[in-house]
Amino acid sequence: MRLGVNIDHVATVRNARGGAHPDPVRAAEAALAAGADGIVAHLREDRRHIRDADAELLAERFRDRLNFEMAATDEMVRIAQRLRPRAACLVPERRQELTTEGGLDAARLYDRLAPVVDALRARDIRVSLFIEADERQVNAAELLGAQAVELHTGVWCEAAADEKHHRRADKLLGRLREAAAEAGRRGLEVHAGHGLDYRTAGAVAAIPEVLELNIGHFVIGEAVFVGLGEAITRMKSAMLAGRGL
Repeated sequence: MRLGVNIDHVATVRNARGGAHPDPVRAAEAALAAGADGIVAHLREDRRHIRDADAELLAERFRDRLNFEMAATDEMVRIAQRLRPRAACLVPERRQELTTEGGLDAARLYDRLAPVVDALRARDIRVSLFIEADERQVNAAELLGAQAVELHTGVWCEAAADEKHHRRADKLLGRLREAAAEAGRRGLEVHAGHGLDYRTAGAVAAIPEVLELNIGHFVIGEAVFVGLGEAITRMKSAMLAGRGL
């Protein structure tokens, strides 16, 4: 089980007052030192958190550990081709949203996504698609030539947090299991992320096909209270416990 730590919200805190502190690149160093397996950074169109200079430094220092979240736009493709991170995860993006609100509709956007996937793979960038737990989306990811899918866990996490919705949560978790199994059968590597905490990360880690969890907001929030290293250590422990390791 791999843990990718999203450092976007370190940059969010920095940008609230301007200046250089706290430094997301320093957070990446600390996360890897604490046992994270990779770093996730989303360079948004409006640069609300990670900035171009951050992306440059992250690629320079941690290229082999960097998962570059990006919209499927010409601008972001050019940046990814130049930075050449280990992996790029294509995500939907709207300026009005606070955070990514759902999975990419790879089936509907097939024609738009196909040249993007091809362009990234031509630069030896491993491509994943952030999708809903749906067979149509898994099928589209395979046909597009993506090497991995990241299943959106946000809706399930919201339901799992409310005891009144336990039946809905069970159904949504079942969909995650089914989608992960289908992706595995199709030869896609399976990742998952969005809204995960210690408890829910353990439950998703129990899905056999899931090899990587990408978590940001919760880990960075916990770091306020226990420190980044301890938050990562606890998250890794929760993941391994969920896996039965």
